[in-house]
Formats: sequence, C-alpha cells, structure tokens
Amino acid sequence: MRKRKFYHFLFYLLCLLSTQSLVFPQVSGSKISANLPTENSATEGAENLIHIGDLIDVDVIGSTEYDWRGRLNPEGFLDGVDYLEEPVYALCQTEESVGLKIAKGYEKLLKNPQVSVKIIDQSGRPVSVLYGAVKTPQRFKVNRPVYLNELIILAGGFTEKTSGEIQILRPPGLSCAAKINKERGAGSAAQDEKFVPVAQNNEAKFINIRIAELLKGNKEANPLILTGDVVTVLEAEPIYVIGGVMNPKQINASAQLSVTRAIDSAGGFAKDADQKKITVFRRAQGETKIIEVSLEKIQSNQAEDLLLQAFDIVDVGVRGGKNRKFPPVIKAAETSEKNYSQLPLRIID
Repeated sequence: MRKRKFYHFLFYLLCLLSTQSLVFPQVSGSKISANLPTENSATEGAENLIHIGDLIDVDVIGSTEYDWRGRLNPEGFLDGVDYLEEPVYALCQTEESVGLKIAKGYEKLLKNPQVSVKIIDQSGRPVSVLYGAVKTPQRFKVNRPVYLNELIILAGGFTEKTSGEIQILRPPGLSCAAKINKERGAGSAAQDEKFVPVAQNNEAKFINIRIAELLKGNKEANPLILTGDVVTVLEAEPIYVIGGVMNPKQINASAQLSVTRAIDSAGGFAKDADQKKITVFRRAQGETKIIEVSLEKIQSNQAEDLLLQAFDIVDVGVRGGKNRKFPPVIKAAETSEKNYSQLPLRIID
C-alpha cells in the first residue's frame, strides 16, 4: 500500500512539473523574437510531441505487469503494448493524451487505471540534411525552430557550383509541425481544416526556392526546416571548354554565358590557338549538333555571340590541327552516392 501511495505521489509530482514547464516568461524587447518570422508561433511545442524514433515509456501506476517501453511503428502506433483491444495511435500526440488513451483501454482490466507516458529519448528522431553546392554539407539535429538561411550559414555558404536553385524534399510522417500549423492556422480556412495524421499522408512534398529570392530577404524563400527535410542546393550543369585555351576546364552553366565569355573563363586563347576554328558540339534530342563559330564575325558585329547551353562542348582549334567531326569523349566528374550517414552531424538547440 505504501508503495502504491508513493507511485501516486510521484505521478502527481511529475504531472505538476510537466505542466509548469509549459509556462515561459515573456522577455520584452528580445532581439531574437523580434527578428523571427511569425511562423515560429505555429511550430512552438512541436518538439514536445511524440515523433517517429522516440523511445516511449508507459508506466501504469501501481503495476509492473502492464508497463511498456518501445518505439512507434511506421504507421505511428505504439508497437506491442499488451492487453489492449485496439492499438494506440501516438504519432504527433502529447504524452498526456496518449496516457489517457491507454488508461481508457485498461478500464476493463484495472480499476481507475492511471498511466504516465514519457518520451525518455529523442535521439532516434530523423535528422535534416543539407548538401549539394555548399561548402560543408552536413546533417542537422533540429531541436528548435530553424530557417533555411541559418542552415546555409552554418554550412559555410554556397559554392561557385550553385545553379541558383534550392530544392527541399519533405518526406511524410517525420515532423509534427504540420499538425501544429493546422491546429493553430492563421486564417479561418486553416482552422477549419481537419487534421490528417502525418503518417497517413504518403505524399512527399517538394519545395523549390530561388537563391536570388532568398538573398533578397523574401520570407517565402526562407522556410522553416523540419525534422527529416532533405535540402539540396542544386549544382549547375556543366559546359566544357577545351582545345586551344590557356586553362581547359568545366564551367558551370548559367544564363547568358556566351562563347567568348566561356573562352575568357578558361584563361583566353593559347599561343597556338586557331581563333578561326571554334566549334560548339551540342546534344539536342538525342543527336549531336555541330555549330561553327566565327570570332571575326562576332567582333565585327556580323554575327551574334552564341549563348551556350548545359553540356555544350566549346572546342577551340589549334594551328596545324584537324577539325573534329565528332564530339570528344569527356570523362564526367565522379559523383559519390548520397550516403547521408557519413556527413558530420550538428545539433541545433
């Protein structure tokens, strides 16, 4: 009897502490809160909900036979709680609400059951990933609201290989922020929208962002990064400059890159270059198109400076050499498989 009273007292104390922890004093004039977008209020508390990967402890007060510890199954249910007629859906639920569901399920077996549910380990939650054309691709353990621009800064910024676009892949069921957004929606339409459990939405979401808009400070181009997001800073497709240039190289394709600008980027003409023999090999609809370029006509404004496209090969002829009839075989840069587990991990608290 004394042991049961002690458990009752301990449960009451834990409930009291968890309730008090939800109340935070407001600090006036906070620079952080003043600079954060209003979306923050829509994700407050999401980290306190039960996520995929969390280790859950179920304690039936006064009994050890019904206690349970484990994780959610992929569908979001507590996997393996004994003696319950129906499985308990816990994904994106509070500890208290799950405890009430379990207690209700035990009412046929126990008299006035009291159940304490606690998240005892959050380390198994999926991480967010940032890779591509950034200086330090890495994984992030997101424990607070964080925006795209902050992750870019933590990754050292963009590299010269960027195409100017960012793509965010948001897998279903990995973050509870969607539930918070729908429950606290800013408009009446969002408030009236019925919440569909995240795990039951099997469609991944893609978010496309232009870096120019992000740098302008456009809020829509600076979204919250959620647990499990995969952020890819897309790399530009290549253009190759070879032959009679000082530094044959691969150049990142960009808008308005002309033949003369591409040659300048490769260090200009070499001493043995034949400036009259410039050929562009272009793949189009499964065939190779050969475009002869006349530098003299461009300089005399008799011809336009050809704008290059991705995967074009600019071949500057060499004196005494023969014109190519077929595009040269260029070995593409080796790309490693996307093994995110090998990327360094940074915790954002």
